[in-house]
Amino acid sequence: MADATLPIINLDVFVASPESEAALKECKKAADALITYGALLLHDSRVSEEDNNAFLDLIEDYFAQPEETLKKDERPELGYQVGVTLENTEKPKCAVDEPCLKVIARLDPAERPLDITAHSPDPKCRFFWKMSEKPPYESQYPGLNAPNVVPEDENIRERWTPIMEKWGTSMKTAVANLSEMAAVGLGLPRETFKDAGKYGPHLLAPTASDLKKYGQKDTILAGFHTDLNFLTIHGRSRYPGLNIWARNSGKRIPVRFPATGRYLLVQAGKQLEHLSGGLVKAGYHEVVVNDATLQAIERRKAGHPDRPLIRISSTFFWHLSSDYDLAPIPALQERARALRADAITLGKIDLEEETAYEPMKVGQQVIK
Repeated sequence: MADATLPIINLDVFVASPESEAALKECKKAADALITYGALLLHDSRVSEEDNNAFLDLIEDYFAQPEETLKKDERPELGYQVGVTLENTEKPKCAVDEPCLKVIARLDPAERPLDITAHSPDPKCRFFWKMSEKPPYESQYPGLNAPNVVPEDENIRERWTPIMEKWGTSMKTAVANLSEMAAVGLGLPRETFKDAGKYGPHLLAPTASDLKKYGQKDTILAGFHTDLNFLTIHGRSRYPGLNIWARNSGKRIPVRFPATGRYLLVQAGKQLEHLSGGLVKAGYHEVVVNDATLQAIERRKAGHPDRPLIRISSTFFWHLSSDYDLAPIPALQERARALRADAITLGKIDLEEETAYEPMKVGQQVIK
């Protein structure tokens, strides 16, 4: 397995002086990273390690509660778009999706994800906490904009909203700034993506996997998939296990954060792929229990024997506004076609059908 590392983008340079030459260089680097890998590491000095730790502690405590307590926070009638989704509910679409299975088949066997064809639903739980701004107009998609659920347990309840909002705002600010950098790097006006996502149904969406139950090597915690939103941003997890696939090389890359420091991981989602006409592809990824996960479990048991053994991924889904018209930007679509033609000439990809990105509302794309 290739020990590739993701490009690190310095957000501080852009925040300090967006028009400077150093910032413009960094914007180009960000756009290139998204085109090449569908992912990047983001350095943002405003992000606090303490806030991430407070958030991880809170979510560990929340998911350590009995199932009957957690069930009170479920909202299946809203398609689980707010509140909790318990384990074995979400199934990776890829397990039955023909184009996705073809992507796996084209990978070198040594670079493939763990086999999901016989995979039952993911053993992970999730909580959706909306971090959206109410649009000044009547949305056609009120279901995607439902009110938040606050857990009932008293000890958790009083910490919940302040911690969720604080950490969620850090990640939301960082990813909105990165959307500006990506726009500039792709040769678009700086506000292009940020404005398109102003009223998006953004979600702070931590996932939790019980490592006491699911801590065996090669357990799939989240099967091979892409995200449907615009950009996904993650804080540092206490347990490794996230693998991503670089679009151009087909190599599996285990995500490794620098040992210390204020870093976030960003991945491209389907809305960005659609808007860029396939120039930036939504990144495939999986979360599995591997040797590094097992080592982290042992360290955690030794250092914090009183803490729940739960892997939390601090994930934030940044969406475009539900009523936004999703259609490829012509200049980016042209670049995507040129890139594809080059790849076919070099024999890097088969002559499979070109993906058609039909114009639609973002809300339609989410519902589909």
